[in-house]
Amino acid sequence: MSLQRSRNQDSEQSSNVPQVIEVLGARVHNLKNVDVRVPLNQLVGIAGVSGSGKSSLALGVLYAEGSRRYLDALSTYTRRRMTQAQKPQVDAVRFVPPALALRQRPGVGGMRSTFGTSTELLNVLRLMFSRLASHRCPNGHYVPPTMKVAAEIPFDCPVCGAQVKPPSAEELAFNSLGACPTCQGTGTIREVNDASLVPDENLSIDQGAVVPWRTFGFNVQPGIVREFGVRTDVPWKDLSDWERDIVFNGPEEKKHITITSVKGVHELDFTFRNARLTVTKELERASDDKRLAKVSKFLIERTCPDCMGSRLNPAARAPHIQDHNLSEVTAWTLQDITTWALTVVPDLPQDMQAMAQSLVETLEDMGERLLQLGLGYLTLDRSLASLSTGERQRAQLSRAVRNETTGVLYVLDEPSTGLHPANIEGLIGVMRDLLASGNSVVFVDHDVTVLKAADYFIEMGPAAGRLGGQVIAQGRPEQIAHNSDSRIAGFLSATEPVLVRKRLLLPSERTRGGGATNQWLRMTTDSLHTVHPLNVSIPRGRMTAVTGVSGSGKTTMVLESLLPALEAQSEHVPLPAHVKQFDPAGITRVRLVDSSPIGINVRSTIATYTAIMNQLRRLFAATPTAKRLGFNVSAFSYNTGSLRCPQCDGTGQISLDVQFLPDVTITCPVCQGSRYKDEARQVTITTEHHPKPISLPDMLDMDVAQAKEVCEGLQSSLGKRIFHSLETLCDLGLGYLKLGEDTPSLSGGEAQRLKLSNELGKEQSHSLFILDEPTTGLHPLDVRTLIAVLQRLLDGGATVVFIEHDLDMIANADYVIDMGPGGGQDGGSIVATGTPEEIAGNLGSLTGRYLAQHLGVS
Repeated sequence: MSLQRSRNQDSEQSSNVPQVIEVLGARVHNLKNVDVRVPLNQLVGIAGVSGSGKSSLALGVLYAEGSRRYLDALSTYTRRRMTQAQKPQVDAVRFVPPALALRQRPGVGGMRSTFGTSTELLNVLRLMFSRLASHRCPNGHYVPPTMKVAAEIPFDCPVCGAQVKPPSAEELAFNSLGACPTCQGTGTIREVNDASLVPDENLSIDQGAVVPWRTFGFNVQPGIVREFGVRTDVPWKDLSDWERDIVFNGPEEKKHITITSVKGVHELDFTFRNARLTVTKELERASDDKRLAKVSKFLIERTCPDCMGSRLNPAARAPHIQDHNLSEVTAWTLQDITTWALTVVPDLPQDMQAMAQSLVETLEDMGERLLQLGLGYLTLDRSLASLSTGERQRAQLSRAVRNETTGVLYVLDEPSTGLHPANIEGLIGVMRDLLASGNSVVFVDHDVTVLKAADYFIEMGPAAGRLGGQVIAQGRPEQIAHNSDSRIAGFLSATEPVLVRKRLLLPSERTRGGGATNQWLRMTTDSLHTVHPLNVSIPRGRMTAVTGVSGSGKTTMVLESLLPALEAQSEHVPLPAHVKQFDPAGITRVRLVDSSPIGINVRSTIATYTAIMNQLRRLFAATPTAKRLGFNVSAFSYNTGSLRCPQCDGTGQISLDVQFLPDVTITCPVCQGSRYKDEARQVTITTEHHPKPISLPDMLDMDVAQAKEVCEGLQSSLGKRIFHSLETLCDLGLGYLKLGEDTPSLSGGEAQRLKLSNELGKEQSHSLFILDEPTTGLHPLDVRTLIAVLQRLLDGGATVVFIEHDLDMIANADYVIDMGPGGGQDGGSIVATGTPEEIAGNLGSLTGRYLAQHLGVS
């Protein structure tokens, strides 16, 4: 009887367990009092066009509230040392579990971060080499593996009797006690490249032959070196060896020189800094990526001669397992390491095998998820900074699965980033593993295959910005596929998906294929990383897609070979060492358009980045009211002008110090976020399309599309330029962004398109644009907009090269270079080239197989 009562109670309790997260009245960013029920313990997708409110719901509400409530359970002392999300603007969120977010752009860590350290696989290997290895005695004899190491029992060498002191795992770490003293555990050393110091020997020193002096503003150095007797008015090639030696290696001596400035003639003492010292001192001062990039042009980075790139000191390289040391094993791919680990246990003494089996199983379990996500081609010693965004994100995802948490809400921001269609199934499997452990998963994504795998998904829209922020469809994928309100339904439908895509995304009328151009950019390279020697040809004036599975060599070919070669050619410095031949085909300018954030703080806005702000300031300063009140162009600057709000100093927000709690940022109570004093609202404009008076603060509070409507009736040349700039932003699909929106808050896709805004409409016949996965963060409908934008660049004569996995984007290219056939050691070659249709018909191309299905090619 009691057993039956217990069962009834269990059943009653389970029926009362919440099945959904209830969100009521969400108003984060553009969300319009959204009420929504998000299923728990299911795979839930959130879709919608860019700017529709997907991330606001997923990260701004669900993650923010889930993490905030968990942290609230901790002590005040603990919380003050942690970064905390602000309480979201929402009436209520009920039944939200503790939340973790896996973001679109994981950090790259420091220069010592590797694939092995980020996944913690290297920790297990260090333990194996500390506990299971054959260790070397002080006299160089190797002692067979023994349980005494793990038991920390001293033992002697059986050959010479010397006491053996096996290293701990810490002493095998290159970021700790095991670091090579020469390179401090980085594996590389930087040296000055003399060839880059004076790239043009036809110039004299007075003409700027010594590039570092010119680059870093040491304009007095030619005058100082003249005091050493060096001739500065003759070509560098005519200088004697001793004169060149003074320029490169001269002593840091003070010299008395005469200089002329706008304030007259001055006699001063200056210390000479030779060209090499100029570079090394600037390297010491390079505290950020921008300064490091500037000085890196004068450096050669080469493998450390002492550790041969292993990062380890001799003692850390000494232990052996099966005649392999730690540095050798970490240079293998993950696939090879997991295979090798299985052979370790049988070779060990019987009493060590249980411990060894435990370590090997741990390594296998950690590696299994990474292999499932298609990362088996990566070596453990691979620098984390050299991995793509998608590779870093998948490594992050594997750690989440391995932690075996339960009852957690995982919020994933575009997990399909950087994934080839062939790897999508592995991603879906890993997300299902999270569910199987008793967690809930919410993901934001645009990939149709991933969305169709969801148990349930929510579509935001109908459009972006002020026209979005609403739930327009929700349900199972098959339900949304037949929902007339949905904007992604046509891409989900099982009926004639190819025709849908052709109608929406393949209307290009331009001539196909690079064969129609008689100019080809050509590049020949040696091996680099896992990429074999390449012979690359790219048609000028066309759009070329570089494709292939993760790790096939796309980034190495484009970003580590083509891009630096073009930069070297335009800056008249030597080509990268591995680039053997290079013919730019008349291209003299290269622009990398990536998804990195724009600006560093809220002072950088859409209006300032596009230079529309300068034009608006001139427009308002030219009004009769502004002239009467004495407000010039400078007065309208919210950074330095007299009209900026004195409370927030023109930022529109203030930070409140609340002692033991994290600082709280709120809208400025004086200017209400407008950044300006009330006096700025006295100066207004009207147009025939918008007779209501509009001030500059009003204009900044409008989205681009609204501002375009206001400016459409402006008749002055300045007004027409403003209208044209706003029209360009609308053409880029960014009409929903507010002019006063800060640029660091933009998504990767938004930042990428904004960077293109200043390039449209220009003559670009000598320019090449490189885009790294430009469809990241883009809805299939937004991809159509991006293709139209790139077509406008081509119409201006530009050449476009992009790395991509999106099949719609690849199908719209003129020419495709497919890398592969696999990743890592199994890739690194060009497997197919030609038009998308030719790639689709190539049986040797993995990309071609998916492209053939996409295009309906048999």
